[in-house]
Amino acid sequence: MSNRLFVAYKPEGTVCNHFLSRIKRRYGVKKAGFSGTLDPFAKGVLIVAFGSYTKLFRFLKKAPKRYRATLWIGAHSPSLDIEKIDRVEQMMPFHPDSIAIVLKSMIGRITYVPPKYSAKKIEGERAYDLARADKAFELKHITSEVFDCTLVHYAHPFLTFDITISEGGYVRSIGEMIARKLGFEGALSALERLSEGDFTYENERALAPLDYLDLPRNTYWGDPSDIALGRKLAVENFECRDEGVYALVIDEVLSIVQISANGVEYLLNSLSLKGVTC
Repeated sequence: MSNRLFVAYKPEGTVCNHFLSRIKRRYGVKKAGFSGTLDPFAKGVLIVAFGSYTKLFRFLKKAPKRYRATLWIGAHSPSLDIEKIDRVEQMMPFHPDSIAIVLKSMIGRITYVPPKYSAKKIEGERAYDLARADKAFELKHITSEVFDCTLVHYAHPFLTFDITISEGGYVRSIGEMIARKLGFEGALSALERLSEGDFTYENERALAPLDYLDLPRNTYWGDPSDIALGRKLAVENFECRDEGVYALVIDEVLSIVQISANGVEYLLNSLSLKGVTC
């Protein structure tokens, strides 16, 4: 099995690592990875790569991310999802206009605290490990950009909404914020990732990496063997000499370099793009 980049669809109730193991067995590969962890209770788009294409994750255009979430208004859960609901408060249904106003108020830059049951690191330990061990800790506020937040369906007390958010956002925390603005607690009963940047689920179709790189292209005017052999490169041999990170493609071979005041540095060298298969 050669290098491959594609989008898989993780089912709900499955840990991402376990899901990846199933994919590896199905395709008969040993080296594989994924980008953008989904919570076990969540489902949806998961970017997967085989072989050397796993080196591309940090260079891919994976934002903004689009989710569909169902909020259970009145439900309390320390994990902010359906897995740990410990009480439910009843209330009268909300007027649709009130819901529309609250959802619209989420658009823009918002600052909030990530869920305690998250992969955030606290002095080297994952927050969810500390939470499960009942250890006291505090998470720092983060800021996300919400580009869109719209109502899909409301069947009291369940409110389903679509949200488009910057990378690193926590929809569980945003769901709780929506519930609070309506005057109650809340937890997500369902979460689906619909897309990451231009990545959508298409039956695990093999993708051409160059179509998904979040990098400008540059041209090297020197000897192509310089790159193939990993030699030191001179800034003056590039078409664009501005500081930044660039993709170089020579004979279907990809290299990624960074130009700075210190010269040229390889971030990835001589990755073959030939024969996208499977």
